[in-house]
Amino acid sequence: MIPEIGEFALIIALFLSAVLALVPMYGAATVNELWMSYAKPLAKGQFLFMLISFICLGYAFSQDDFSVIYVAQHSNSQMPIQFKLSAIWGGHEGSLLLWAFILSGWTLAVSLFSRSLPLDMLARVLSVMGIIATGFISFLLVTSSPFLRYLPSFPEDGADLNPLLQDFGLIVHPPMLYMGYVGFSVAFSFAIAALLSGRLDTAWARWSRSWTNIAWAFLGLGITLGSWWAYYELGWGGWWFWDPVENASLMPWLVGTALVHSLAATEKRGVFKSWTLLLAIFAFSLSLLGTFLVRSGVLTSVHAFASDPERGFFILMLLAITMGGSLTLYAFKAPNVKSESNFSWLSREVLLLVNNVFLTVMAVTVLLGTLYPLLIDALGAGKISVGPPYFNAVFVPIMGTMAVAMGISVAVRWRETSTKVVIDKLWLPAAISILCGLIFPFFYGSGFDFRVFIGISVSLWVISTVITEFIGKFRNAQSFSIKLKQLPFSYYGMMLAHIGVAVTAIGITLVSTYSEERDIRMAKGDSVELAGYQFIFQGTHVVKGPNYVADQATIEVLESGTFVVTLHPEKRRYNVKRNMMTEADIDAGLFRDLYVALGEPLNNGEAWAVRVHYKPYVRWLWLGGILMALGGLLTVADKRYRQSKAEPEDAYV
Repeated sequence: MIPEIGEFALIIALFLSAVLALVPMYGAATVNELWMSYAKPLAKGQFLFMLISFICLGYAFSQDDFSVIYVAQHSNSQMPIQFKLSAIWGGHEGSLLLWAFILSGWTLAVSLFSRSLPLDMLARVLSVMGIIATGFISFLLVTSSPFLRYLPSFPEDGADLNPLLQDFGLIVHPPMLYMGYVGFSVAFSFAIAALLSGRLDTAWARWSRSWTNIAWAFLGLGITLGSWWAYYELGWGGWWFWDPVENASLMPWLVGTALVHSLAATEKRGVFKSWTLLLAIFAFSLSLLGTFLVRSGVLTSVHAFASDPERGFFILMLLAITMGGSLTLYAFKAPNVKSESNFSWLSREVLLLVNNVFLTVMAVTVLLGTLYPLLIDALGAGKISVGPPYFNAVFVPIMGTMAVAMGISVAVRWRETSTKVVIDKLWLPAAISILCGLIFPFFYGSGFDFRVFIGISVSLWVISTVITEFIGKFRNAQSFSIKLKQLPFSYYGMMLAHIGVAVTAIGITLVSTYSEERDIRMAKGDSVELAGYQFIFQGTHVVKGPNYVADQATIEVLESGTFVVTLHPEKRRYNVKRNMMTEADIDAGLFRDLYVALGEPLNNGEAWAVRVHYKPYVRWLWLGGILMALGGLLTVADKRYRQSKAEPEDAYV
């Protein structure tokens, strides 16, 4: 009965979404306030019934209702309860339900926290979000319902969830990622509403900016969590391997980063209006593209869910309608958009434009590398592989150049800045950064390394320019504490996000250059030296988990004869499908990780294949991602986002 309630709630949510898509939009077109006023209650009703549907599926998982096909395929009675609940989004149907549920949550949030928005603008925004919801809930009901049953008979127990997904990472990673994916629908809806209404001034940018920052922060946090999950769960010690599905989340984040900066320029200076509208369209379109790649079956990946061509075709049609319709509307309306052009070549406007160009080029680079092999395969021209060498060769130089521009951007003002002022501000940070970049390889490594020099110099350049600009704020201040309180949250958010970029760059540089690893055969009493540490294999013993049996190794780690830690990597065998799973053990630290993974047994279990890693500064990758996300969220705390007036021109991004 509960699954039928969930299905029925989904049908009602579809009906409410369709009404939301039509009625307020028609009211805005005919200036009918009554019809426009229906937008908020419809958004609330849609969220309520999506919540009921989501709870019903969760209840089916918690009660081991294996009469529900989706539950039987992705759960088992032996699974811990936390993994039963996270299995809601462990497969195609449930993850799509999560997508639609989060969309209804964003729609509700816009309806509740947009009190200063003109009624017609709010009606159009919520209607556009209703159109998107109608498409995805239709997709759920037509091709991907998670409430279908095995009738008249059903299995006594479930088929189990993929062991890779029975992990804390699955609990937090997909919801964070989807919050970002779906969050860009708000920026998209504001852009479409602005085009429909003809209100193409800076107001729409101000209204949508906080929503975009939140979505960008969540998407960045989701990507960071995904990288962390892959690092410790897949057993090979990598943190990013340019998987096409990873790329699918990176592309909207890159375009979203450009959008965040472009919205600031549009709001404060009235520039790049057409470009900002286009970025809003592309950011959400790339989110839909990521959804298509994961669920169409065109990719083979640990992240991919579906292999049904019908489902892929449905999402492809949604993508085509969304992009085709929005770009057609843009083509008709964009020529009427007038942007300001009163700025010099050395100004924040120009540097934000440079930033946008670099980010867009990086997104296009990733897009080509991801889709080109698929296109070649679809045309029957053979199979090709585009891997890390391509992405690193193109992505890294562009990223480094953009970081240099980031450092300059904090020292310039809107409209115009003199060259002398910029040089006076930046010569010392430049000198310190280059000097530290030259010294660091000798201090940390065995000699000069050009990659480390560039990576450290550019990263410290970003950090030192931010600090220099921050210190400059207090040069003429009478009171440090008063000035500290006067600086807006958006300024602190900008500082934190830029420092986060630099911290991530340091982590990438050092872990890519100084990592060490060994794949060796180890029997009881054997030891191996790596990066100054001694790993001693003490043997294995059998341990039982809730739904698996594992061979657990004991490996003692010494440094210069001093005990450091005991690690316990496992080789698990899950009870239901007999899947084998490597569970690495990691001694994590701010400056290095010691990582051990257990491979296959050798000589009838007398010895084991063991992989040992030394990973310097790998935690800085995720620390930087967290700082960027916190920076994005901190900007939203700025009270000026809740004001109807524009910010002063000297305000920061």
